[in-house]
Amino acid sequence: MNGTTIEAKMLDQKIDALVKAAQVQGLVVTVFNDNKSVYQRAFGYKNAVTKEPINGSTNFYGASLSKAVFAVLVMKLVEEGKIDLDKPLQSYLPKPIYTYKPQTKWHDDFSDLKEDSLYARITARMCLAHTSGFPNWRWFEPDKKLRVKLSPGSRYSYSGEGLVYLQVVLEKLLGKPMEQLMQEKVFGPAGMAQSSYTWQPRFEADHAVGHTSSGELYKKDKDNEARAASTLETTPDDYARFISAVLQHKIISQGTTSEMFRPQIRIRSARQFGPLSLKDTTAYDGITLSYGLGWGLIQTPHGTGAFKEGHSEGFQHYSIIFPEQGTGVVILSNSDNAESIFKALLEVSIGDTYTPWNWNGYTPYTQKSRP
Repeated sequence: MNGTTIEAKMLDQKIDALVKAAQVQGLVVTVFNDNKSVYQRAFGYKNAVTKEPINGSTNFYGASLSKAVFAVLVMKLVEEGKIDLDKPLQSYLPKPIYTYKPQTKWHDDFSDLKEDSLYARITARMCLAHTSGFPNWRWFEPDKKLRVKLSPGSRYSYSGEGLVYLQVVLEKLLGKPMEQLMQEKVFGPAGMAQSSYTWQPRFEADHAVGHTSSGELYKKDKDNEARAASTLETTPDDYARFISAVLQHKIISQGTTSEMFRPQIRIRSARQFGPLSLKDTTAYDGITLSYGLGWGLIQTPHGTGAFKEGHSEGFQHYSIIFPEQGTGVVILSNSDNAESIFKALLEVSIGDTYTPWNWNGYTPYTQKSRP
């Protein structure tokens, strides 16, 4: 980002050293310059027990990277006039959403909202900017019930439920499942032939297994129903195609992209998650930490940085792009130790010293007490 360069071989060596030092079982790093992928390397294994190496076509569970891809779908539908960002979502439906019979195991069950007086104010913009007021997931609530906890639009509060609510409304409005919409509007145009919001049998032959911090294997979850916030299955190659498509405006126009990357709400919380998410700080005022539509935003001397994380058991990911410069990096990992090298990876790969790693909880392995 600062104009300096690093040879691919040297970057290989530096990343390899980090992977080994932090005991990261598997990792793929893709670097973007001039709006296109210029470097991609895989390190470690898709399964540390069988020692099968990762490659660019290996399937990864994308976790919350799902949200950035879904945001592009929504912005495409906005561009086509199918939905308005600021119209209350309930107004698109002929009857209250809580009266619909659920069609999935749980995520389209809105019966808890029958006595809720706030949900009808929620818009697509609020869902994408994480200001819907919904909790992250209903099962984190003491009674496991869905409710609007904050006045819609008032404060940033990360919410998978908000994205799923928007998804369900879109599915009812357009009469198509999200997977079909994604294939038509995003995966197809971007050339993402190995991506889906549900597990596909063809992924079986080459997929990454999640690893605990001690290297044990997690059981692969293959029965997820398509959820906008969390169920993306993709590959390093496919996600690189997605990032290139965003940078090159292959799916949505430059104007629509600019709106997606325009700050919607300032973030002043000390951390993204946990008790400190309720405590405000001025620590990130220097980068104007904010949220856009589906992506976190920072302001730097090199322009806006748009980032998205992914975190689940055994899978830890991070991506950040600087659209004005055409620079970016995507980190995909199948290890619970990966986030401990994200700060160093960002610095060595693209010179990113601006990502709020502490806000994200990316404590470097050198600062952690290890057994």
